[in-house]
Amino acid sequence: MLTLTKSLFALMIGFLLTTFFGLIMIPILKKIKAGQRINVFVEAHKSKAGTPTMGGIIFIIPTVLTTIFLLATDKMQYSVNLMIVLFVFIAYGLIGFLDDYISLKKHRNKGLTEFQKLLLQFIVALVFYILFRQFTEGDSYLRITLFNINLNLNWFYGVFILFLLVGSSNAVNLTDGLDGLAGGLSAIAFVAFGLIAWGSYWIEGYQDMGIFCFILVGAIMGFLVFNAHPAKVFMGDTGSLTLGATLATIAVLTAHELSLAVIGGVFVIETLTVIIQITSVKLFKRRVFLMTPIHHHFERLGWSETDIVHLFWIVGFILSLIALIYGVWL
Repeated sequence: MLTLTKSLFALMIGFLLTTFFGLIMIPILKKIKAGQRINVFVEAHKSKAGTPTMGGIIFIIPTVLTTIFLLATDKMQYSVNLMIVLFVFIAYGLIGFLDDYISLKKHRNKGLTEFQKLLLQFIVALVFYILFRQFTEGDSYLRITLFNINLNLNWFYGVFILFLLVGSSNAVNLTDGLDGLAGGLSAIAFVAFGLIAWGSYWIEGYQDMGIFCFILVGAIMGFLVFNAHPAKVFMGDTGSLTLGATLATIAVLTAHELSLAVIGGVFVIETLTVIIQITSVKLFKRRVFLMTPIHHHFERLGWSETDIVHLFWIVGFILSLIALIYGVWL
């Protein structure tokens, strides 16, 4: 009960601090002309041009400050796992910030090249893997509890982790195309992983990892005050890369790597539609979807932006419930 109370307290602080920080930062982003350039060929998106981007800092900074405050007041305890989560959270945030900054500086829709971005992501993922193996009790087993299978991947587990962090960060990045979509899905996912962390009692600092998840949930909710339709700010790569990589990190640390594919099922579907579309166009010169990621397909069908977002949130919520019921209860 104490952990639940601490988590709710952390969520409240994260929400309030982010909301306050957003009121300060959005005018600053507008003043420095950190406007998003829209190159997606959807008629309804033309009005979004000029909306401030790089808004991920609105929830990243309050999340870090809230965590430091709770650590300093002994509401949270230091642990290797929590420090690893913070490292990935901040490192991927810096990569995203650099990408957004270069994009704005050069007045184009792309910042870092794809190679540069992937290289930096792989470097951080590699450091995470080294920290994970050297300073935690984590092993190289991939557990498929549904079939009672424990696969020892040995050195390939490192490759798997690299793929997981980079893939998850870019999946959230692809999903960040409608007001509130990626933010809402991420908040749902972090609630699920917060509950999973609470139940991972064999892991050092499991309670504090759960509390961190709820700090981030509160911070994302505060961000959604400004990012829900009509968005006053976009999270940009600063936010989306950070959220995806942090989800993958917690999944690995809690040994729920495969649960990530269910909890983040909408992110997976969005990514798969892009892969299917590119493959189909290259091999068969035909489109499977009107436009990808799939949220744009629904827009082309005439769905309203808010209806798509609400549907995807519901799907994300149901998938998270399924993963929790199986992973925690059954």
